Amino acid sequence: MIIEIAELRIKPGEEAAFEGGVARAVPLFQRAKGCRGVELHQVIEAPDVYRLVVRWETLENHMVDFRNSEDFQRWRDLVSDTFAAPPSVTHERTVDLGPRM
Repeated sequence: MIIEIAELRIKPGEEAAFEGGVARAVPLFQRAKGCRGVELHQVIEAPDVYRLVVRWETLENHMVDFRNSEDFQRWRDLVSDTFAAPPSVTHERTVDLGPRM
């Protein structure tokens, strides 16, 4: 499982428009190949900063399948006007912290 974290800085006063755009985009993510869930988090200390967290089966599902799809362009069309800066995207994996003896 790969976890995509996109940090998004939103123009002042555009928070509601951004959140609405993300809500409309959720089905685009949900039907994408390999998508296993999507969440949106707002940073309490910096309310203009959001983190979009998407779980993918593989990195390729995000970087190739989704990013080359019409749904990716639709996602960007729904929210990009609210961006104050380009998104910063990273990918993570969960580390197994089981017994290590």
